[in-house]
Order: sequence, then C-alpha cells, then structure tokens
Amino acid sequence: MHKRAGQTGAEQVHWRLEDLYSGPADPRLEEDMAWAEEAAMAFAETYREALPSLGAAQLAEALTRLQEIRQRLARVGSYRYLSYVTHADEASYGAALQAYEERATQIGNALIFFDIAWARLDEARAHELMAATELASWRHLLHHWRAYGEHLLSEPEERVLAEKRVTGAGLWARLFDETLTEMRFSLRGKSLSEQEILSKLSDPDRALRHDAAEALSRGLEGRLHTLTTCFNAILADKALDDRLRRYPHWLAERNLANEIDDATVASLETAVVARYPLVARYYRLKAQLLGIDRLMDYDRYAPLPGKSRTHDWQDCRRIVLAAVADFSPEMAAIGQRFFDEEWIDAALAPGKRGGAFAHPVTPDVHPYLMVNYTGQTRDVMTVAHELGHGIHQYLAREQGFLNADTPLTTAETASVFGEMLTFEQLLREESDPRGRLALLCGKIEDTFATVFRQMAMHRFEGQMHEARRREGELSRERLAQLWLATQTEQFGDSVHFSPGYRWWWSYIPHFIGSPGYVYAYAFGELLTLALIQRYRAEGKAFVPRYIEMLRLGGSRSPVEVVGVTGVDLTDPKIWSSALDYLESLVVQAESLAQECGDV
Repeated sequence: MHKRAGQTGAEQVHWRLEDLYSGPADPRLEEDMAWAEEAAMAFAETYREALPSLGAAQLAEALTRLQEIRQRLARVGSYRYLSYVTHADEASYGAALQAYEERATQIGNALIFFDIAWARLDEARAHELMAATELASWRHLLHHWRAYGEHLLSEPEERVLAEKRVTGAGLWARLFDETLTEMRFSLRGKSLSEQEILSKLSDPDRALRHDAAEALSRGLEGRLHTLTTCFNAILADKALDDRLRRYPHWLAERNLANEIDDATVASLETAVVARYPLVARYYRLKAQLLGIDRLMDYDRYAPLPGKSRTHDWQDCRRIVLAAVADFSPEMAAIGQRFFDEEWIDAALAPGKRGGAFAHPVTPDVHPYLMVNYTGQTRDVMTVAHELGHGIHQYLAREQGFLNADTPLTTAETASVFGEMLTFEQLLREESDPRGRLALLCGKIEDTFATVFRQMAMHRFEGQMHEARRREGELSRERLAQLWLATQTEQFGDSVHFSPGYRWWWSYIPHFIGSPGYVYAYAFGELLTLALIQRYRAEGKAFVPRYIEMLRLGGSRSPVEVVGVTGVDLTDPKIWSSALDYLESLVVQAESLAQECGDV
C-alpha cells in the first residue's frame, strides 16, 4: 500500500478483537456472562457457610474456582471496553459497556462474601492456612487481601456500594471520557480531536504551537461546566468512600493497593520536589537552544531547530523491536507478536479515545495495546512504553488471572525500561551531533514529564482532594488556582504560562478514572533508572533476573519482586541516585549544546 503525503502507515493498524469474540453480537458474550452468573451462585452456595472451616486443599480449590469466574467476567469486560474505546462516539458501544458493568457488578456481589470472610478470619487460623504448601502459589494474594479487613464493610453495605458505583463514579468517568472524545478544537479553519490538537504542541512552528495551545484552552474553557462537575463528583465520591471505609487520608487506599507504605511515597515526593531546580535549569537551556527569551508553556515540547525527524509505522516497529532484541531476543519475539498478530490499534480515527494504554485482558488470550500514532519520535517512545507493558503482561500471564496483575509501583517499570532501550537504539542510529542533541533533549523532556510533571500533578491532585474535603465543591477558578500553584513550583521562572493554561487540569483522565495513580509514573521511572544502572554494571547476567521479575507479576510483594534483580526497593538512596542520573543527562545536553555551538 502506498502512503499519501502526511501518512505514517499506521492508518490501517487496528487490533483484532476476534481473538476475544467474533463481534458485538457474538452469542458467546451472553453465554460467558450466563456461565459466570451460574458459577457465582454455585460458588456462594458451596462456600458461604463453609469458608471458616475449610482445609488448605479445599481453600486452594475455592480460589481456583473463584479465579475461573472472575477471569470469564474479565474476558467479556475486556472485549466490551476495547470495543468502546475505539467507538466512544457510538451510543451502542457505551450502552453495551454499561450493561456489562451493571451485570458484572451483580455477579461480583454474589462473591463478595468471600473477601469479607477471609479478611475477618481468625488471625492464627489464617496464618496456619497461608503457611500450607497447598496454598503456596496463593500465599501473597491471601496475605494482601487480609490487609483490607479493617476497610471492608458488612456484606449488605458492600453490595450497595458496588451497585451504586456503576451509576456513580463509573458513570461520571464515562461522561468525562465521552466529553473529551467528542470535543473538537478549532485550529486555523480545521476541526481537530484532542489527540490531534495535543500533537501540534510538538510542532516546529512556534506560531502554530501558540495557536494550538489557544485552541485547546478555548475548547476546554467552553466545556468547563461539564468537566468541573465531573471532577467534583469524583472528589466527593472518593471522600465518601474513604470516610465509610475508614481510610485516614485520600491516598491511603491507593498506597494499600500499590503495596507501598505512606513513608516510602512521602520520601519519593520529597526527593523529587527537592530536585525541581533541575527542571528550571534544563528549560533555561532549552530557551537558549530555541533562541527564545521567554519560554512559554507551549514551547516545552518544541523540537530543536533543524530537520524534524518523523518515523513511519514500519520504521517505528523496526526501531522498537531492535531495541528489545538487543536486550533480550526472548522478549523481542514476544514483542513481534503484537505487530504480526494485530494486537495493536495505532490509527487515528473518529470516535477513538486519545492517549495510549496496554490492556492485559486475561491469561487465556493476550494483551492489547492502544496508541494514536502520528509519526513523531515521541510516538515511537510511546509505542516502546506500551509494548513494555504488553510484554510484561504477557510474561505475567503464567501466574494466572488473580496473581498476574501488578501494583502500579512495579507496573510502570517494564514500560519505562522499554522506552530507555528504544532511546538508546535511536541514539546509536544517529550520527549527527545536532540530531543526537535533539534526541537527548527529547529524552530529558519525556523523563522530566514522567518524574517531575507527574509529581507536580500528584501534588495538585492531593491539594484538590484535601480542598474538596475542607471547602466543599470546588469552582473552576479554585481548581485553576491549585493547578497553577503546583505547576509554578515545578518550573520556577523558567516557563511562563499563557492565560488559558489555567484550564489544562481539566483534560487529565487519571484524576477521574484512577485517583492517586500518577505518582506511580515517577516511582516507576526512577526505579527503572536504578535497574538500568544495574544492567549497565552487570551486562547480560542481569537479563534473566529482569525477565524473572516480569514473570512474577503480582505473585509476590513489590519489594520481593524487584529484589530478584538485586535492587532494594526499601533503600531511599535509589531515588537520589536515579535523580543524579537525570542531572547527568542535563549535563550531557549542556556539553553537547556547547559542542554544537548553540549556546
């Protein structure tokens, strides 16, 4: 197929959901839901009264049955969700997803007794069971489930909360997604989607970047009534849940799910915020490289002067797989399957959600990746990021459905590792000093976005939740005030904000769909830099330990999983050494800029 000017070859790259079901009307969708419904009822009948008296072998059998039910439900849910995100503008797909969630919640409610009964089982009896060899593969999961004991309510209360969540926070999140998906931003006579307008912020033409930023701001401001209402609904819902479940602060539930203590998260935040001056130092350099006296928010991702490189889809595939193969042929062979077997949706398309993600689906199928590919170097890095997730999810399938899922603290590791390998591959292929400087600056900016920007957003999110609990419903102006305060402390006086930048908090989906998520990006990035340094010190001897870490999935605690590689997750020095590495990248960029005569 010949590509027209401006095309990348990704225009027809769509995922093959037939590996799940043949289509939205596939009768197996209903058959699987009916099977799960019946199996859940039978499970409850068998174990509701018997659970406290089960032996180790009987509990292992119960867990196997529970896993089968939840896996079958997740397979249907994965199909409905993946279908929806590429057809978010078609009512039938949203309705099908909503119907699934309502029914899946009812089925899940039939099983909730198990979580409550296990969490409240006598301590001595629970430890006796977890020590049994028959439950060795379930030991960590059972231990983690018990950590929720003091936060679970009675079974009738849990049922009500689960039912209300579908029409509460879940529906507000869907409204937010659909609002952003349907929005169009007017730029120079064209009507662009969110993803298209955001891509213009990386254009070489400063006037175009300015106009794109203005268009994004205008578009967001025009929908602030809806977006602010979505935010307030999520904030209030989270406050209510935390109060009912007796969580001491807004982040406590997320930290528990991430299997990380409050002190570790606080030490991460302190370490990152202390290095904010490095951000200002870099962006002052960037202003010099761009020849700009006053660097604006829309200049942050501008390419350096010179020929702007783009990569078509085939080139992206080659670069990313070569980078992985240089590290591990085994991992590259898995990665190649994503491209060859249509496990990726990369095309820009009407009705498709913006952003990118990797979805693990279920162990009996395979993960899927979604990106919106425009051919920029940053898009190549996004593909590398999501493929890292995908390979991780593929390897962790071996643990089974309940043990495969990883906490966010380690979930971002493989993705960031894949980005770093791809960056090094691009650097190897670039001989021109200015081209190398452009790549280095791009990597610094992406890493800063993952560490410093995400930490600034984490701080905004924390202040937002706390303000909502103290002050009641927050106005758009109050949210803008918190946003600008936390953004300003990150950049100092190195970046100036256009008036409309005050509204850019309103399009960040993590604040809506996954409260407390974003610090995991900084955690994962810095942890990955520690792993990269270990790899450079040890060479190929590190590779099998790294793969073993990925294979373990969530079957052990993050400290144990990461410990397989020789890195101690409890050592606060890993943050400072990783941040030192980031500073070394800035030093390299400063030296290379002088070598090129650009400063």
